[in-house]
Amino acid sequence: MPDILKVADEADMIINGYAFTRCEEGFRVLNLNRPDKAIVISPDGETLETSMDDIEIQIVKEYYESNRKFMED
Repeated sequence: MPDILKVADEADMIINGYAFTRCEEGFRVLNLNRPDKAIVISPDGETLETSMDDIEIQIVKEYYESNRKFMED
């Protein structure tokens, strides 16, 4: 189980309880309220790996698309 406080502190952005952190593959997203739910999204917005259900994936991707500009270098 990840250290929630550490993940939140190191996140590039947090939206509605989802911590978005840059990684080599693109972005790691962790649901801070349900730390067993996570996803890795490519820079193009494709799902690379996940433990989320389809509805939660869609929600996270909408957050990502709406706020991608704030995480660009």
